[in-house]
Amino acid sequence: MISVVIPLYNKEQSIATTLQTVLKQTYQDFEIVIVNDGSTDHSVEEVAKVTDPRIRLIHQSNAGVSAARNRGIAEAQGEYIAFLDADDEWKPEYLKIQYKLTQKYPECSIFACNYEFKDVQGKVTPTIIRKLPFKGEDGILSNYFKVACCSHPPLWTSAVMVKKNAIQSIGNFPVNVKSGEDLLTWAKLAVNGKIAFSKQILAVYHIRNEANRSLSDLRKTAPLDLRSTNDKVGLELKCIYQSCHNKILKKQLRQYIAFWYKMRASINLKLEYRYAAIRCASKSLSYNYRNIKPYIIILIALSCPRLILKKIIK
Repeated sequence: MISVVIPLYNKEQSIATTLQTVLKQTYQDFEIVIVNDGSTDHSVEEVAKVTDPRIRLIHQSNAGVSAARNRGIAEAQGEYIAFLDADDEWKPEYLKIQYKLTQKYPECSIFACNYEFKDVQGKVTPTIIRKLPFKGEDGILSNYFKVACCSHPPLWTSAVMVKKNAIQSIGNFPVNVKSGEDLLTWAKLAVNGKIAFSKQILAVYHIRNEANRSLSDLRKTAPLDLRSTNDKVGLELKCIYQSCHNKILKKQLRQYIAFWYKMRASINLKLEYRYAAIRCASKSLSYNYRNIKPYIIILIALSCPRLILKKIIK
């Protein structure tokens, strides 16, 4: 049996649709564990309208998405856990293909598929996944960090299924991380196990509309440690890197850490935190000095007037 774990916090507008995409799966041997993380809207009432004996609704005080997922993992009765956010969706063949991956690649502990983006207007955009190490429809993603550095994330929460014992062995999702907790989790899993990946697009990532949000609003929702280079994810990735003894994997990890700080530098630049952007870009270069983008970020942060900066990062 597969346990579908859904963290739920104030998603009354989408949870019913999300649940229906699970119930309409062509593979039906599953349970659904919904963890209500202290919702204050009508999310619970929407769940109650869906009658299926395989649905279990668990309540807890608000503790964040990682804590909710971890509670779901602990409560799950299946050998495999498929994660799904309460405002995303699966296509009908999703669980069937994931189950087939477990049969075809029994040596793997992580199973993933491709996905697509859908915005609030309904426009669908495909992902860009580069440098996959296999030619067929599916295979083992042996170079996860290399692919992650040049693509959309090859592992995305609502398109990943894992063995329960595998994710428990790495301590589940980190609860003290506000941004990047999923990336850190996938990194730990990738170092400790093998990943099977299907190129089929079987999940839909619903993009929240932030295009019209003001700079001050974006800053309010930004992680508190965004402007620091001593962030939890970066430090954890450094520990993984330092303890790794595989030369090929170690090289990929080094590039991935550089990618992490380059990404943080770009976000800081967008939020007009110039000095933070420079610090993060410099940190990125300390791991990979050959990457040209951090140099460009530093140059823009140092020299561009505010009006020009806004046009560049728009």
